[in-house]
Amino acid sequence: MKFFSAQLLGLMKNRVTRRNAVFIFRFFVVFLLLITAYTAIFHYLMAREGQSFSLVTGFYWTLTVMSTLGFGDITFHSDVGRIFSIVVLLSGTLLMLVLLPFTFIQFFYEPWMAAQAAARAPRQLEDDVEGHVILTSYDEVSRTLIQRLNGSSTPYVLVVPDLTEALRLHDLEVDVMLGEIDDPLTYTCARIEKASLLATTASDTTNTNIAFIARQLAPDLPIVTTANDKASLDILRLAGSTHTLRLAENMGKALARRVIAGDAMAHSIGNFDDLLIAEATAANTPLAGKTLAESKLRENVNVGVVGMWEKGEYLLPEPHAKITNQSVLLLAGSREQINNYNELFCIYNTTSEPVIIIGGGRVGRAVGRALTIRGVDYRIVEKLPERVKDPEKYIIGSAAEKEVLEQAGIAKAPTVIITTHDDDMNIYLTIYCRQLRPDIQIIGRATEERNITALHRAGCDAVMSYSSMGANAILNTMKHGHVVMVAEGLEIFSINIPSSLVGKSILQSNIRQKTGCTITALKLSDGMHINPDPNSPLPETGQLIMIGSYEAEDLFRQEFCRRKSAQS
Repeated sequence: MKFFSAQLLGLMKNRVTRRNAVFIFRFFVVFLLLITAYTAIFHYLMAREGQSFSLVTGFYWTLTVMSTLGFGDITFHSDVGRIFSIVVLLSGTLLMLVLLPFTFIQFFYEPWMAAQAAARAPRQLEDDVEGHVILTSYDEVSRTLIQRLNGSSTPYVLVVPDLTEALRLHDLEVDVMLGEIDDPLTYTCARIEKASLLATTASDTTNTNIAFIARQLAPDLPIVTTANDKASLDILRLAGSTHTLRLAENMGKALARRVIAGDAMAHSIGNFDDLLIAEATAANTPLAGKTLAESKLRENVNVGVVGMWEKGEYLLPEPHAKITNQSVLLLAGSREQINNYNELFCIYNTTSEPVIIIGGGRVGRAVGRALTIRGVDYRIVEKLPERVKDPEKYIIGSAAEKEVLEQAGIAKAPTVIITTHDDDMNIYLTIYCRQLRPDIQIIGRATEERNITALHRAGCDAVMSYSSMGANAILNTMKHGHVVMVAEGLEIFSINIPSSLVGKSILQSNIRQKTGCTITALKLSDGMHINPDPNSPLPETGQLIMIGSYEAEDLFRQEFCRRKSAQS
């Protein structure tokens, strides 16, 4: 009953609904007046025929004839009476069988159903909602971000301007709110003053408008926007964006880091103050064929191996783990330590053969720019002539044609990087390139997170997810501590030393065995301690800098952070 009354109250607040209610009221008034008139005429004509009936009988006859039931227990004997019966019958057919159902559906049932639908897509959040994330578009990045937010129990709301789309997303269990994304009232209804973050991944112009509106309403709110053009960075900043992400550029750099051509040096992918995190390919270096213990990297250059990628699978840095030509080492150290590593291995993997980049879109061009900085030659295979920027670097044609790939140098290229926006096409091209060159390194881009495994099965040695990179970059602006995305599903994060670990050494705590996280450094009052001694006890204050998957991070928090608080 409470739900019914709330919906009825909501209906009556609507201007169109009130107008419809007035129309329905007038219709029933006319209907009742007509019944009264027919009843009066019925008594008059019956009296002329010498028949007498009660008032109730008159209403009874009028309703049975108008509804076409016509029981036949009361009839006229004169032609005038029969003509009157026909008039009542025809008018009743029009009113009760045509106009009444139409009026009910048009002015009551449809608004009622619309009100029920609107209840599933509210136009404003409850007053007690706070600490939530406001999203303005539902693309591949936002979908992955919503999964991350759900996993961490972080509230969010997705603003959707279209009711049909809002209802569809609601049925997919997405928390939606109906509203125009360029209307300040929408963000007021979304409780923007209580939000923890606003993230918009639309076009540069739309993002600028949203950031400008949001900044006027919430001066201190973190606002994350994406930008396709470099020229938009300053405009978005002036509009109020706190963090502007060039996802295509970042994806291009991430893909280029995995290329084994040019050198075997370690390339930085992030840092925590003085701690650098870098990736280095082991192909064609003296490290290939050895275990991590046999490599003696810690002893020789004092750099720590905190993980290893093997055909897309992340392996913990166990001493017996075997390094192969497909291995990508994840290194942690100071800038000096990383430079020491590079001095040893810069002479390996030198080649003059160009890397093949399939796809000349924003990501493909970003890969080319990143390779140019490394001094690595490349060729971009692109079907659309209007995308050609430098004729010497482009091969025009379809990568699905053998002749085009041969022209690009597939026979001698050390690496092919597949960067198109179509995951199905990327899987197709991966299988094709693997068939043409079984020994070539293939690096793939996945637009949708769900296609990562399929690309690995197709033959990719490494895969980077566009949606995951974007989602994690947005989360980095609001998540605890500082987070660096290493690759798909893997991050470097910092956390205060839990009280349950104080006084214990890294070896005694068995953190890696229990959670899958690896400690790369300690941030203490006297500075950063990179690759700390595993036998030294952990102090009472400070931060752990660790690497692990999302699941490993959650396990660490459950095992070492919540356990102590539950006991106390």
